[in-house]
Amino acid sequence: MVAEIIEGSAIMEKSNGKVSQLGVKQGEPTLVCPADETEKGLYFLSNLDQNIAVVVRTIYCFKSYEKGNENAGEVIKDALRKVLVHYYPLAGRLTISSEGKLIVDCTGEGAVFVEAEANCKMEDIGDITKPDPDTLGKLVYNIPGAKNILEMPPLVAQVTKFQCGGFVLGLCMNHCMFDGIGAMEFVNSWGETARGLPLTIPPFSDRAILKARSPPKIEYLHQEFAEIEDKSSTDDLYKDEMVYRSFCFEPEKLEKLKKNAMEDGVLEKCTNFEALSAFVWRARTKALNMLSDQQTKLLFAVDGRPKFDPPLPKGYFGNGIVLTNSICQAGELQDKPFSHAVSLIQDAIKMVTYGYMRSAIDYFEVTRARPSLSSTLLITTWSRLPFHTTDFGWGEPVLSGPVALPEKEVILFLSHGKERKSINVLLGLPASSMKVFQEQMQI
Repeated sequence: MVAEIIEGSAIMEKSNGKVSQLGVKQGEPTLVCPADETEKGLYFLSNLDQNIAVVVRTIYCFKSYEKGNENAGEVIKDALRKVLVHYYPLAGRLTISSEGKLIVDCTGEGAVFVEAEANCKMEDIGDITKPDPDTLGKLVYNIPGAKNILEMPPLVAQVTKFQCGGFVLGLCMNHCMFDGIGAMEFVNSWGETARGLPLTIPPFSDRAILKARSPPKIEYLHQEFAEIEDKSSTDDLYKDEMVYRSFCFEPEKLEKLKKNAMEDGVLEKCTNFEALSAFVWRARTKALNMLSDQQTKLLFAVDGRPKFDPPLPKGYFGNGIVLTNSICQAGELQDKPFSHAVSLIQDAIKMVTYGYMRSAIDYFEVTRARPSLSSTLLITTWSRLPFHTTDFGWGEPVLSGPVALPEKEVILFLSHGKERKSINVLLGLPASSMKVFQEQMQI
């Protein structure tokens, strides 16, 4: 760990056009171990965990008019020690098992925790509804010199105090430890611990219930793993400067999209997710100027928790999501009616049955393949996650969201607005493509 104070600084353009400088002074990183003795040894990660071992960085902004931020770091750190007793694998380290798979060595050495101070007020950060790795990245601690995920602890936390009395909790967590639902249950449990409350949903830690079958049985095609040839040379476009934008879809806009999807009478019903996913898949395909015979793949996660037999236990601490897919030619996606794109997504959702999920687990066991992102759009939906319920004693977050998108192929759906009925679509595209995408967003 680095001994000296690290200065992070970034230029931000505020909504009023003025540019301000965010300077963050990070203190010495410390290791936070579980408050009590916890299980040691190797902790099994299922094949659904192996699939998505990417680092996810999120921030939660808190500000209370009743109390300042003086002891925020202390309260959050102390609660982390206690909550790690329940979530003890987060205090371990990732390693490779004798089978060549990711596994957690429960060493109990602890999560990394850093306290930091910003040189401005929280509102000076500007618009956090769009990913901004340069600015928001200052609010999450990066392990110096870490070359891969094995060199990064599963949980890294930074509490940054702002001059206005607010503070930001920045988290860096590995997706192999949990999916969005599991991560939210962990963060909410941490908040409950900080407020001296018992855990509403204690974690269910045994992931062996999702072990592969013996012998494995692959019963589906699993095109989510298919490598698609980039005939359209879209990779060349990505050499251009990346631009990040967020597009807000209010309930009226979402209704209009659903109406458009159903107007030709082909579909009986249509959800917000189905209509919006089809809409952005078509728009991005056009923006990337794909050739009409170019195959394009849409990947998205379906929550498998209720679909397993029996359903996964409440509080399952791990990935309960399964990736499903739809593949078609770019020309077909563009030229056929909007209802066709929506029906492709509906078919992909219907495909996820108990048999499909077990087959996906066994597929990885046999092939060790990871889903391919070539000529692919991966939609991640956080709009149903209760980000706003996290409370460490300073009330619910005034803002929360991702620091960056994990891959250039990812589009994120986040809930937005007072009643969380709007959906913010966050993405990054090469500058030339973003111009076309923006035009496509007019409905």
